[in-house]
Amino acid sequence: MEVVITNENFEEYKNGTTPLVLDFWATWCGPCRMLSPILSELSEQFGDKIIVGKCDVEENDDLAAEFGVRNIPTVLFFKNGQQVDKFVGAASKQVFEQKFQSLIG
Repeated sequence: MEVVITNENFEEYKNGTTPLVLDFWATWCGPCRMLSPILSELSEQFGDKIIVGKCDVEENDDLAAEFGVRNIPTVLFFKNGQQVDKFVGAASKQVFEQKFQSLIG
């Protein structure tokens, strides 16, 4: 499932029972545009086992600052309300597929 994450709804998704993959991105970011379809595919592939959240750093700079996001794309992985992994930059679908698997494994 894919959702838009904002400063207002982040805690609800982070502390939910479903693991959260949080993609920090911006419309002007080329690597972000390359990564977006990969995360969308994985969101469909993993269905309701993982929530994929998209957080626009331009609109939610408080959230980006809270996690020290300086480069985008930055993808954070949360399980049981805790950050368990982080990936900065774009990568192949296989790289992210492994990270998704380890999140539910």
